[in-house]
Amino acid sequence: MHFYVVKSRTIKIFLAIVLVAILLSVSIDGATSAQVYFGYFARKVPIYCVDTDQKQVAISFDAAWGADKTQGIMDILKEYDSGATFFLVGFWVNDYPDMAQKIAENGYEIGTHSNTHPDMAKLSKETIKNELETSIAKIKEATGKEVSLFRAPFGSYNNNLLEVATDLGLKTIQWDVDSLDWKGLSANDITARVMSKVKNGSIILMHNNSDNILDALRLILNRLQVAGYKVTSISDLIHKENYTIDRNGVQHKN
Repeated sequence: MHFYVVKSRTIKIFLAIVLVAILLSVSIDGATSAQVYFGYFARKVPIYCVDTDQKQVAISFDAAWGADKTQGIMDILKEYDSGATFFLVGFWVNDYPDMAQKIAENGYEIGTHSNTHPDMAKLSKETIKNELETSIAKIKEATGKEVSLFRAPFGSYNNNLLEVATDLGLKTIQWDVDSLDWKGLSANDITARVMSKVKNGSIILMHNNSDNILDALRLILNRLQVAGYKVTSISDLIHKENYTIDRNGVQHKN
């Protein structure tokens, strides 16, 4: 009986060790859970905003479906002498190559928003690379412009995604001010939301074909102008080199 108890306990301990080993080998965001648990895994983050004393913000538009309001957006940006960045999905460029070209011709920055708008944090590195390279090629063909910025669909990312983007020479951009314009909010509600959250160095997220984007954009640019903000593209806001990104996604100049 004594031998049986000892043997049973030994088996239980062995099984527990095996279970822990399996759990610690599970991948989390491109690293093992052991790395996460023991604190020697650094989760990478994209740029959400910039630490700056300057009253400067960047405004951006994701383009995946529809283009009816894109020219109107550019007209309003021009009216307020504002820069902007447009993140284009590859299939959007397929559908609207002339509009992509107009965005470039009007001097607005273009980044990639993937090729097919998947949740890229769920993809293999090889598939991620294909998504990015394909979309970049389409943008270059339509506009003749180089691409240096990337925004992940749904804002979903992990280390694998950020590493592939970096290897391709792309800076991954999130946002710290979400207009929620895609939810069908009124122009006044969109404006109130943006103005309640904006600060020096903010990156504002909007969409090129949301319901009330034109009225909201005019109101937002007017309010930002009155508040003394300069509105630019993302590349005119962020640091290109010698910077760090803290755990909250704030980019700091070294």
